[in-house]
Amino acid sequence: MTDEEMTALVSTLLGDPRFDELIESYLAIAKDAVISHLYPYKSDASWGDVPEKHHARTCEIAVFLINKRGAEGEVSHSENGVSRSYESAGIPKSYFEGIVPFCGAVL
Repeated sequence: MTDEEMTALVSTLLGDPRFDELIESYLAIAKDAVISHLYPYKSDASWGDVPEKHHARTCEIAVFLINKRGAEGEVSHSENGVSRSYESAGIPKSYFEGIVPFCGAVL
């Protein structure tokens, strides 16, 4: 998926053009998170190393981060009968399900 396709997908998932100016920044954060999870021991890993099957999940992470904006670090919140909580202060581990880290051996 190209960067343009990913930006369009995130915009569609958000459904609000007011967030369009944030998409590029949050996609970069999501990409870094996926790279770090996928290649925990490879310091020179880049987005080009990430298999395309993980691109849609990266878009979902970007949407999550944008939607959570303003409530960073919040674990639980109740107001006027509405309750909100997050799995963790960062990106929930469930977003990384199916993204199995690569590792290798030096011979």
